[in-house]
Amino acid sequence: MQAFSRAAGVLLATAALTLPGGAHGQATRPAFDSIGVGDTSMFAPLTLPSPNLYRTGSGAPGPKYWQNRADYDLEATLDTAKTTLEGKLRLRYTNNSPDTLRFIWMQMEQNAFKDKSLNSLIFPQESRFGARGFEGGDMVEHFDQISTRSGAPARTGLKTRVEGTMMKVDLAEPLAPGKTTTLDVAWHFLIPEHGADRMGHDGALYELAQWYPRVAVYDDVRGWNTEPYLGQGEFYLEYGDFNVAVTVPAGYIVAGTGELTNPREVLTPTQITRLAKAAKSDSAVQIVSAAELQSGAARTKKSGTLTWRFHAKNVRDAVWAASPDFIWDASSWKGKMAYAYYRPSAVDTWKDAADMSRMSIMEYSERWLEYPYPQITAIEGPISGMEYPMVAMENKSKDKYDLYNVVTHEIGHMWFPMIVGSNERMHMWQDEGFNTFINTFSEARRYPEKGDQMARALGEREYVEGAMKQNVDGPIEVNPDRINPALLGLEAYVKPSVGLQLLRQEIMGPAAFDDAFRTYARRWAFKHPTPADFFRTMEDVGGRRLDWFWREWFFENPHFDQAIDTVVTKTTGDTMDVAVMYGNRARGVLPIHARFTFSDGSAENYDYPAEVWSTNTSHYVRRYRFVGKKLTGIELDPDKRLVDLNRDNNGWGNVAKKPVS
Repeated sequence: MQAFSRAAGVLLATAALTLPGGAHGQATRPAFDSIGVGDTSMFAPLTLPSPNLYRTGSGAPGPKYWQNRADYDLEATLDTAKTTLEGKLRLRYTNNSPDTLRFIWMQMEQNAFKDKSLNSLIFPQESRFGARGFEGGDMVEHFDQISTRSGAPARTGLKTRVEGTMMKVDLAEPLAPGKTTTLDVAWHFLIPEHGADRMGHDGALYELAQWYPRVAVYDDVRGWNTEPYLGQGEFYLEYGDFNVAVTVPAGYIVAGTGELTNPREVLTPTQITRLAKAAKSDSAVQIVSAAELQSGAARTKKSGTLTWRFHAKNVRDAVWAASPDFIWDASSWKGKMAYAYYRPSAVDTWKDAADMSRMSIMEYSERWLEYPYPQITAIEGPISGMEYPMVAMENKSKDKYDLYNVVTHEIGHMWFPMIVGSNERMHMWQDEGFNTFINTFSEARRYPEKGDQMARALGEREYVEGAMKQNVDGPIEVNPDRINPALLGLEAYVKPSVGLQLLRQEIMGPAAFDDAFRTYARRWAFKHPTPADFFRTMEDVGGRRLDWFWREWFFENPHFDQAIDTVVTKTTGDTMDVAVMYGNRARGVLPIHARFTFSDGSAENYDYPAEVWSTNTSHYVRRYRFVGKKLTGIELDPDKRLVDLNRDNNGWGNVAKKPVS
């Protein structure tokens, strides 16, 4: 484009200086500015934790990165008459840190249901995360440390101190770097009907999560992570191998984390044959039918109890569900089983749930990172939507679209945070927001008639815009238990998803974003990334410094309003010179998308990166020359790809009626 005339440039600059209050209503600066502050612009360098040998400046784990390990042998006995669970565990805890540990912290999350718990004081009793008047809590029978220092195993009872949903355990022997200790625990608790919408029971159906004492994470960032379990903030756990034995009444069918290791003891020969068929089938095979439940043919014995045994490698938790009324469907993808367990009352929506599970792991594997586990399980029950390793709990749902949205969301959590193990108690957006973002691709793939991925992203942007217009939105980087429950979906789910969509489509571009996002997942699979590790990885692989975007979208809470402030035109013969002052009337900055419309009906798009605002965040001037064409209109963001709270100031002249291909 040829340079615009000096006269027109002076005219445009003069207009900016003489508009009332400046071009954007800002007060004129004094001749001598003595306020003496540093760089406070959106483009100032963002202060992140200093890189070190554990976490590098590139966002990758450092050469001395470490995390501790927790391997569990768990036993659970379900008493359906008393609605209680009796448990035993043996924990082999390995200290990979450079520190000697003299005590450990355990998560005792059933204590959220004790009298005067912090949960009951913060969340209303009848709310989603409220205790609903239920009195429960973990009752520890013994907590011992097993030592083999003298050759023969020796058991020492340990001193403990309960602090709400956390328990400090003083070790009998300090745990040196690189060493492993074994802990032996027995406990029991009364099972709540509504376990803060994360576990509980509905008649004969039980969904058991947060059911055993779990060792807290000791990391290089904060030492022991002792945030209490309140309900809204979720989980942060160590990885390890699990052996789980679940003893239930003989008529029950059990689903859980891991692979069933004793099928011949708990399944009929017919069911075992059907499972073998499903392992090679991309369509659902019914393992247990409603008719078999009714006739009794679904179970190997009618009375007494059966113990179901599961094994899982490199997971951060293990959960299970049991019911005498489970229909069980199965299919597979690349040898990985996709299961659905549901009651006959849910058959209308759940008959396709196994295929929904299969498509979900296929989509996320093909697009981001291949699913590493041997199976995925969707379970119908009273829980409205909750995720655990290899397990997704959902309720009946109103139709197939609603069910898939929940199924694929909970299964998406297998990637964030089950594989990429971020701290959900501190940074909820790092799992919920990431997952909401990847869900848009899965939902569009399954049901394109409800909109493609871009259409779904547009719907999320409009939701965020609406919240911003009402000034009810807040910053994303907030501890989840401090977020207004009414705004949790906005701040921890949708707003981060919109940010990632903007980053992918408008700032980095899909190729760079996808490369960086996949690299983040690979780098931090089965590890504990912080927000800084994510930010740095995206910049390292994407090739852009994005301090401004992380600041505006995650740490601050600015709004967005681009405008066309001034247009100056000059026509000489068949040549039209145009100067445009683009305005930015809020603190937030985004790229500029401008569509120019001409008298002959044609249109041209001009796109500028957000960095054009870096030297002046209030206005940006561009000059254009059009030969043989007459400009008739300009419109900003005509396809609504950005967030903009006032679109009334986005146009000049007559704007285009049709999008430009």
